[in-house]
Amino acid sequence: MMGDRDEQHEEGRRFDICTKAGLETGISKPRSVVHKDEDYHRGVHVWIFAESTQELLLQKRAWPGLWDISSANHVSAGSTSLVTARRGLLEELGLSLPNDAFELLFVFQQECDTNGEKFINNEFNDVYLVTTLAPIPLEAFTLQESKVSAVKYISVQEYKHLHVKGDPQYVPYNFHGQYGQLFDIITERYQDNVEAKCLILQKKLNRYASISVDAELTDLNEEDKEVLVLIIQAARLMDDIFYNQAWYSNASLREWLNQQSQLSEFDMLKLKYYLINKCPWSSLDEDEAFLTTADSAVKLLPEATRKVVGWKGLEYKAAFPLVKPPGASFYPPDMDKMEFELWVKGLSDDEKKDATSFFSVIRRHSDCHSNNIVVSRDLTTSPSLKRLLHSKAEAFLSNDYYDSDIAWMELDSKLDVTIGPYETYEDVLFGYKAAFEAFIGIRDDKATAQLKIFGDHLKDLEQNLPMDDMYKSEDVTFAPIRIIQLVYNSGDVKGPQILAFNLPNDERIVKDRGTSMVMLKNVSEAKFKLILQPIAELCIVKEQQELVDFDSFFTHTICHECCHGIGPHTITLPGGQKSTVRLELQELHTTLEEAKADIVGLWALNFLISKDLLPKTLVKSIYVSFLASCFRTVRFGLTEAHGKGQALQFNWLLEKGAYVLHPDDTFSVDFDKIEGAVEGLSREILTIQAKGDKDFAQKLLEKYGQMTEPLTTALGKLANVEVPVDIAPNFPVVTKLLHNN
Repeated sequence: MMGDRDEQHEEGRRFDICTKAGLETGISKPRSVVHKDEDYHRGVHVWIFAESTQELLLQKRAWPGLWDISSANHVSAGSTSLVTARRGLLEELGLSLPNDAFELLFVFQQECDTNGEKFINNEFNDVYLVTTLAPIPLEAFTLQESKVSAVKYISVQEYKHLHVKGDPQYVPYNFHGQYGQLFDIITERYQDNVEAKCLILQKKLNRYASISVDAELTDLNEEDKEVLVLIIQAARLMDDIFYNQAWYSNASLREWLNQQSQLSEFDMLKLKYYLINKCPWSSLDEDEAFLTTADSAVKLLPEATRKVVGWKGLEYKAAFPLVKPPGASFYPPDMDKMEFELWVKGLSDDEKKDATSFFSVIRRHSDCHSNNIVVSRDLTTSPSLKRLLHSKAEAFLSNDYYDSDIAWMELDSKLDVTIGPYETYEDVLFGYKAAFEAFIGIRDDKATAQLKIFGDHLKDLEQNLPMDDMYKSEDVTFAPIRIIQLVYNSGDVKGPQILAFNLPNDERIVKDRGTSMVMLKNVSEAKFKLILQPIAELCIVKEQQELVDFDSFFTHTICHECCHGIGPHTITLPGGQKSTVRLELQELHTTLEEAKADIVGLWALNFLISKDLLPKTLVKSIYVSFLASCFRTVRFGLTEAHGKGQALQFNWLLEKGAYVLHPDDTFSVDFDKIEGAVEGLSREILTIQAKGDKDFAQKLLEKYGQMTEPLTTALGKLANVEVPVDIAPNFPVVTKLLHNN
């Protein structure tokens, strides 16, 4: 325990105060007052673990002369967990390590008193593990004599045994309690059960149906094909950028897994599943880690310690936490919401706008670095494509994407190009930051012309939305629709593949110009055939199975994207100030927006059918096809915006009787109740957005955005027969084009 032993001479040092639940209060106090008042505060424990010998490094504290954690320190006011961990190792052991050496295992709540209850220590300790390949030579350390008298390595099992015995030479910890996770994690990580691990990974991979997504190039001339090759090469860079955005040590992990993939079947499975998720956390398992730091890249750091003759230097495993960081790599890895919000309060208005923008990343001064990418090609003779590529190249350098987004909306080319930072799904902390992605396709002119009806009637849909008239916009504009055959995608396309997208997300453009959408028809066809039809056979009552058809599925997908462009975006708060739904709902915005687009999309289809703008034969099939699609989307998991949003809708409609559960665990649509239930949920979500009411949004999601028993039963049926959850596309056209080039 850290307690009083660390810093007797630092009575004036200040600590930030936490609530008993571990939340920051924004208050700081002198150290002596903190312990006197029994305040909760933060600390850091760092354990150094040698993988080859399965040993932990211990240090002997100068006072009270007992063996203890590799390094332990309080977090000073204004500092952070990771900064403290790095500083502690440097000061106490002379060990200089980068951020990616530290793996956050868990947070340990410590409550104790010493010195006859004169010293009360209520502390939340972030417990980190640093994994080295081999023990660090003891002579490589530079010990801080005032605090550390010696260091030694001890096997994990022996250390645990000494604690069970209660050896008085060691600072006691209750390893039978929460702190025992340290041993559990290490033990499980290095168990020799490769066969079992292979089976688990293979089962995860089986949830994705590998499929070649092809596109016809016969309508392209030689110039188009040459331009397409160059655009694909640029799009491949989006992957490199996104890997870094998802997690700051992600790129080295990808390179390492690729190098190791030929060593064994297990290593190959690791790489395959990693490439689907583009990170060590599984999208379909609530972002649970499917790899550990033991599987990660090995890095050599010769300057980390004092030099030792004959020793090449410290080799460590590039770490990643067990729990996926909510801020991805857009924020410092140990930054929480409280720290960000306190920091933003001290900024000017322009700086605040920058800090919360799509295109900025937040870095501490010690960790600053930058990357630029320029994409520009003059080969194309298509004026709109040329304008898009030039404006996009300028945007990559300036971070001003307004002109390039307008150029994207006005694109009129056989080659369809979407490239840049757009969606904010990775920023779970606030939903502020956009990740890079690319979708390259060939426009399907015939299908695009047939679907102009949706854009033409967007104003009608806005004015008839089921919400109070005071919230409706007069400025909704035509939303062009482009249907494409996807040739290649990259970047923020991990895990489940999207069927369509609606852009831009810049509220200024949405307000002035509306949005445009792109539909991926060949991806939709693949998902319907491989996933939705098998789901319908298992989960939909037999009498309604024939109502599940591709036209209804694809038409709702189109309407979903249209409905991103209507409803509240720029809003007026009760105090009269202007804001946006995204800024007010923060991390809840994306989930609620996806739910809105889904449910309002159903409402909109019924509205268009009632106006004889779509055939009445769609009435029943749109509802049953949507019900089947509910199960498809919820399987993405409740940490994913589409999955949680779909759970909200399913549970609402089931509660209202619009969906009916039968004794054989199949479902049907009650056509007498579905229309009213859809309208009711649409009104609920639209009103929350119009008011920017985050509290009500939270309550709605807490009540309905859950994996309820009916959903769990249905998903269990799908898992038992291994119906694919999604597709893992490969792009043979790209391979052929690049090979020929």
